[in-house]
Amino acid sequence: MAKMQKYSQAKPKPLKMEEPLTAYTPAKKTLSVADYSYKKLKKITDLVPFTQAEWANMLHLSERTLQRYAKNNSSFEGIYTDRILLLQEMINLGLETFTSADLFYQWLKKEKPVMGQILNFQSLYSDRGIQEVIDQLSRIQYGVYT
Repeated sequence: MAKMQKYSQAKPKPLKMEEPLTAYTPAKKTLSVADYSYKKLKKITDLVPFTQAEWANMLHLSERTLQRYAKNNSSFEGIYTDRILLLQEMINLGLETFTSADLFYQWLKKEKPVMGQILNFQSLYSDRGIQEVIDQLSRIQYGVYT
């Protein structure tokens, strides 16, 4: 019994962990909000036959403001950049799914009942709608029709 007390009274030594020194390597440069100019948007707009009015509606800008961005090659504010990136993801997936930009555009313009709701071009006027279109394009690619 005396031995048990001796062991229970012993204080454990704190563990000392050392990590090897490693050189700091900065992460790859990520897209900054200030870096997203109209010129970059133009590369996306050239992929699909959306009108300027449709782009303005999708970005929640007036056509005149969009024209000003184009004229000055201004950088978009964060909220617009997020929307552009989401639209870019959708467009890339749509062009991958359909054989041409025109067929993709026609598909977007047509009303489609999807999981109890209607998807159409106006769905692209909200983040949720864009995400639902992305989800539907993914289902099409996997052959899962709803």
